[in-house]
Amino acid sequence: MKRRRLMIRTLILIVLGAAVAYSLYANLTKDTKQKVAVGDTAPDFALVDMQGNKHRLSEYRGQGVFLNFWGTWCPPCKKEMPYINNQYHQYKDKGVQVLTVDIQEPELAVNQFAERLGLDFPIMIDTEKEVMNVYGVDLLPATFLVDKNGKVVKYYTGQLTENKIKAFMEQIKP
Repeated sequence: MKRRRLMIRTLILIVLGAAVAYSLYANLTKDTKQKVAVGDTAPDFALVDMQGNKHRLSEYRGQGVFLNFWGTWCPPCKKEMPYINNQYHQYKDKGVQVLTVDIQEPELAVNQFAERLGLDFPIMIDTEKEVMNVYGVDLLPATFLVDKNGKVVKYYTGQLTENKIKAFMEQIKP
């Protein structure tokens, strides 16, 4: 009788252990990033730029927003930044806002990078990758075009040329 109870208890423990192991495996391996799709409302976020100004995406309703995720270590990002800066100057008074989000880098490194390239558009740092994860960004550079109604009209991954940036700005100009 005791032997039978021991076998039943052992079997129950093995089944419970397998269930716990499967649950842990399933939760640790599932992909939590879900890319924001074209046509979706762009998820709102609030980040502070390098000058201490707070930027909340929802405050730009009525304007187009060129939202770019990047890093100083990323060669394609380095190449497109001067183009973004040039087009920022062309479109900032035409209802298009540029917001750039650096991913998890020290403020000193980002400031030095911006100064070296003469960048003067808003640069924010996503220190915890929260905004990056909400948008489902996995490769850099990544650009979202948000129209005046707050809807994502385009998602683009990879280096942008100045002509492509200009075309994107035209696409979201109110």
